[in-house]
Amino acid sequence: MFNYKSPLILIVLLLASNIFAQDFTAVADGIEHAKFTRKIKDEPVNVNLLRLDLTKVRLDVVHALDAAVGLETTSSIAARHGAFAAINAGFFKMTGVYNGDAAGILQIDGKLLSESYGGRCALGISNLSNKTEVSMKHLNLGGGLLIDKNILEVGVNRQRSENDAVVFTPFFHRTTLTNPDGIEFIIRKDKVVAISDKSGSNEIPFDGFVISASGTKREELLRVLKKGKKVSLTNTVLPTQAEDIVGGVPQLIKNGKVEITWEQEKIGKEFVDTRHPRTAVAKLKDGKFLLITVDGRQPNVSVGMSLNELAEMLLEFGAVDAMNLDGGGSTTMVVKDKIVNLPSDKEGERKVSDAILVTLRK
Repeated sequence: MFNYKSPLILIVLLLASNIFAQDFTAVADGIEHAKFTRKIKDEPVNVNLLRLDLTKVRLDVVHALDAAVGLETTSSIAARHGAFAAINAGFFKMTGVYNGDAAGILQIDGKLLSESYGGRCALGISNLSNKTEVSMKHLNLGGGLLIDKNILEVGVNRQRSENDAVVFTPFFHRTTLTNPDGIEFIIRKDKVVAISDKSGSNEIPFDGFVISASGTKREELLRVLKKGKKVSLTNTVLPTQAEDIVGGVPQLIKNGKVEITWEQEKIGKEFVDTRHPRTAVAKLKDGKFLLITVDGRQPNVSVGMSLNELAEMLLEFGAVDAMNLDGGGSTTMVVKDKIVNLPSDKEGERKVSDAILVTLRK
């Protein structure tokens, strides 16, 4: 049994409880940065942390090129928006015409740009006048068309598949980028103004949207939508109060305990157990917010972490809720216009879909 009255034991305990606090350095009012290397089974892992006071900073999710498709580096997104710091955020489509399209839920400034996928975990952000509030929830939020008091569920700003209906809003692109195998209804001021059958990539009106449908969904919409018909956008579930939402996968910690919901969120066990570069976020016991990057895929420099290793480390810093974001070659942290971690791609910083930006409150 330890003798807690022993001066030596007290010194050891005090050092152990404060070692992580000493790693943080204030880099701006309300922003602390920590950078360290730890050994996991004798292999090095480089970690960067940003600890944020949400009464002194605001958070914003921003998409690459300020559109729903396209790719841009995290450092470029941060520089364009004058952010003090940033990390990469959600998962995304990496190839094809729709590269940069979010692979799960994405909402910016209250506008739904991409629907939920599989009820996966998502980060909600609300910037109030005196503070920023964050929440982490499993969401099922999608787009809907309100037609004759009925709601038809549709995709939002993504590639159309067979027997599918997708809404394209002005934020997406100049056109729908679709092939000519379906039908497109052009909506302006909540009214059908034109119908383009067997013709793709129609222009998206600035004061409306385009409904693109194929197969059985084409037939369904042709029965209810005619020129002049009223139709409006809504959500298929009650909207959240968050202004920005970005999806991740999976949840790591809930109510101060490790709870990795990989089965619920329909991802492979290998993704959980294999060491990769990681990007994550966490709410802390003291009300502060943590942004995390873990470098990986660099033997003898940094090998990455499994999600269990990441979750256990976040508990050390007082995490009560945490979730995993896009990692791998996407993992990037920017502070004061500099990349502070070591991205794993041989080409350097990878272009990504979206980023979480940290801006000082005025």
